[in-house]
Amino acid sequence: MSRPEPSRPRTLEALLLAPDGGGGARLRGFVPDRPAGVVLVLHGGRENSRQRVTRFQLAVLRMLPFAESIRRAGGGSLAVLRLTYRVRGWNGHSQDPVVDARWALERIRRVLPGVPVALVGHSMGGRVALTLAAEPGVAAVAGLAPWVEGDLRPPRAGTPVLLMHGSADRMTDPRRTALVAHRWDELGADVTWVRVRGERHAMLRRAAEWHRTVADFVTGALLRRDRPS
Repeated sequence: MSRPEPSRPRTLEALLLAPDGGGGARLRGFVPDRPAGVVLVLHGGRENSRQRVTRFQLAVLRMLPFAESIRRAGGGSLAVLRLTYRVRGWNGHSQDPVVDARWALERIRRVLPGVPVALVGHSMGGRVALTLAAEPGVAAVAGLAPWVEGDLRPPRAGTPVLLMHGSADRMTDPRRTALVAHRWDELGADVTWVRVRGERHAMLRRAAEWHRTVADFVTGALLRRDRPS
């Protein structure tokens, strides 16, 4: 009678990208064997919607070039994970995308304890990133044309923040983003504020500038953490 073959240990990729556990939220992306850092990419959405998210919706697809730019800039040293939420809306006090992002962060911390995480979010995803800026393990935050509402808890000391907003954005308000940058700077946060002249919410007119700036910021924060200030 033959013995059953011993089960093989699951790879980091299998552990991080497993489809179970998120209640419908899902991580996809690039996972090297020994990542020096993790980038969690957060797409946009709507104020209120219980519609399921698919990977082919524009808000999701818009973040693919950012993920690819970061992957290339990281030279294979960074895990770049794209989160798709369960539903499209923020949905008031439910804060559904925040729940999903916290699930993703918990999985990352469990699989890769101590590995620094950067959050990169656009629009509603930017709101998620700024909301979670002070979470354990978060080492950098990039908010792109973020939807800013209410008071936001500043990041932990030493956490660099990139805030970018198009001057011609009519979907989310660049003035609110500038105000967050000013307030957090006054509180001693390491904030870089970039106003993209003539750019609208979709980040398409000067796409290369967006992708390059974000990739440089993330790789600088995660791969050159011992650089002199």
